[in-house]
Amino acid sequence: MAAALAKQKSALRKAMRTTLANLTSDEIQAQSRQITHTLLALPEFQQSSAVSCFLSMPAGEVDTAALVAAIFDAGKRLYVPKMLDKDRGIMDFFHISGADDLRTLPRGQWGIREPDLLLNGLPRQSALGADAEPLDLIVMPGMAFDRSLSRLGYGRGFYDRFLASQCGYAPGATPRPRPRLVALALREQILEAGMVPVGETDWKVDVIIGPDGIVERV
Repeated sequence: MAAALAKQKSALRKAMRTTLANLTSDEIQAQSRQITHTLLALPEFQQSSAVSCFLSMPAGEVDTAALVAAIFDAGKRLYVPKMLDKDRGIMDFFHISGADDLRTLPRGQWGIREPDLLLNGLPRQSALGADAEPLDLIVMPGMAFDRSLSRLGYGRGFYDRFLASQCGYAPGATPRPRPRLVALALREQILEAGMVPVGETDWKVDVIIGPDGIVERV
């Protein structure tokens, strides 16, 4: 059963990579602008205080640069992902103090900017830290999504494990309020309901924002 699921996921990732590779930069930027506009208008974004947002890859997914700038402009606290253990699929989110801090972040896996664990010689605040305010919103990437709000990630389970820890489902984790899970997807990444294969540990999102509107539970 697990082997069959893994094979289905691998096949969909391969097909989606081919699809996304055929998109031009102009097409991705045009879709990204509309997606950003829609997200900024969401009441849950406007009412949020602490937001996690992925920093986008150089190509092949929604560009979040304008969204990140808007988070700073709105005076919200921004947290961004950092891989801590690639082999075990472990990551955390760390606070970014502002645009100057963001510009100095080194590029890590897949050309994505990731924060160092220290800022000015002191530990950065982790979203899982005891003194961290709860995340209100987690803005998530993915390889593919469907209209039943299923998500196909990149294959390491980073977000699924983080969410289990964030919400207190992992062994030894401290329960926190469940954040709203918002996925950003290019038009080509949104499939019909049931087309994304999922297992027991795969989290569904609450909202998918694409260039043509919003997909959410009714």
